[in-house]
Amino acid sequence: MTESTTTHKPLSGWEKPELDLSNADWQSSSRGTGDVQIAFVEGFIAMRNSGRPESPSLIFSPAEWRAFVINARDGEFDLT
Repeated sequence: MTESTTTHKPLSGWEKPELDLSNADWQSSSRGTGDVQIAFVEGFIAMRNSGRPESPSLIFSPAEWRAFVINARDGEFDLT
């Protein structure tokens, strides 16, 4: 699997640091369609599309990640 060598630069107004994801330990969620990977980097959680690891990663604070996981489990993001 190819590792991303990009540095994530946050959008203006975000209170998140610039993270170097080049040495991140990416973990896969599954082997199915739409597979995502996550990595824990400098106290933040990065999430990327495993099919396009060169694409920008989403960066979550621990509180944002918790809210995302809870809402995903509750079906908030399910297609109806």
